[in-house]
Amino acid sequence: MVDVSRKRVSVRVACAEAFVRMNPAARTALRAATLPKGDALVAAQVAGIMAAKQTAALIPLTHPLPLDRVDVRFQWQRDLLRVEAEARTSARTGVEMEAMVGASIAALTIYDMTKALDKGITIESVKLVRKSGGKSGRWTRK
Repeated sequence: MVDVSRKRVSVRVACAEAFVRMNPAARTALRAATLPKGDALVAAQVAGIMAAKQTAALIPLTHPLPLDRVDVRFQWQRDLLRVEAEARTSARTGVEMEAMVGASIAALTIYDMTKALDKGITIESVKLVRKSGGKSGRWTRK
């Protein structure tokens, strides 16, 4: 692991997103919460939060962080479901990986719960959207 002991503790926030593309039948069932496995958005929100909290166990050499907040939100953009995860901490290192893990696992949960209606679901464009805090300060994807 990288030694961060000399870095200042600061409030750090990161936001990541992923997009889930599926067929019209799967979209309709997901929006209506009529999937055989239950309300996929609720399950995906919980899964994303839980995953963000486990980032250090999933990705080698990441620092375990005391997360102050993790939020997972969903927004329809035409035929795509946007999954957004935001993580916040007061620590010596950033929470970009926690946000990206949260968005990824939430998207994978959507896939798992809707795959009976569409085997061709894709998860696209997992990326960091913005971050703040630490020595490098604010960054926003353009």
